Amino acid sequence: MASVPAVLRSEWTKIRTVSSTTWTLASALVVTVALGAALCALVKATFADMSPIEQATFDPTLISFSGMVLGQLAMVVFGVLVVGTEYSSGMIRTSLAAVPRRVTFLLGKIAVAGALALVVGLATSFLSFFLGQALLGGYRTDIGADNVLRAVIGGGLYMGLIAVFSMGVAAMLRSSTLSLGILVPFFFLISRILSAVPRAKEVARYFPDQAGARIMQVVPGAMNSGEAPYGPWGGLGIMVLWVAAALLGGCVVLRKRDA
Repeated sequence: MASVPAVLRSEWTKIRTVSSTTWTLASALVVTVALGAALCALVKATFADMSPIEQATFDPTLISFSGMVLGQLAMVVFGVLVVGTEYSSGMIRTSLAAVPRRVTFLLGKIAVAGALALVVGLATSFLSFFLGQALLGGYRTDIGADNVLRAVIGGGLYMGLIAVFSMGVAAMLRSSTLSLGILVPFFFLISRILSAVPRAKEVARYFPDQAGARIMQVVPGAMNSGEAPYGPWGGLGIMVLWVAAALLGGCVVLRKRDA
């Protein structure tokens, strides 16, 4: 029976030797930083044209993370590929033969991939912030300002949790195609559309992406975000509960169903 350290080493080898996962993480960093930088430069050039309310609630920290809209897509793909590839390639049978304790196998895979996603997420968040602030010029803020460091670290946590949530969903659905077919529309269409509908907005604010994104906000009401019944850490806590539920579901499915 494989030991936990052996499982972790095995999963690390799988991840770093598969080019698709490596390129997906790299694209998450590049796309997020590049898009955030472009929007910061645009805001600087058009700040005087913004309405008084928009200027009063302008959040220079949050605007640096505008690229997260696309960056989280790459994190979703990464999370799904890490787990879903086991099933699409048929490697799941070999993996479970080497590690009969199924929950140990799954949690080892998620621990390694999640740690890697967190490192990339933190690097992306800090790069996005510093480059974005440099481009904002006189409208910039500082890492030492109130709640800014919390928001920057929170951005990295958000990206890492998005990846882990996707891993849990992929473990439940056992298919990369089906997982992406659900997660991508959910995060990029359903969640955003419902957040703009008055009555549905009350429910959508508890979705993992809507709640988790609060950790990156410094100025209340910035970018028409509106008020929420929870604070930044409360929002991240809601996201953690979603992640825990997805992982629990993945563990249950893996234990109960044949490979």
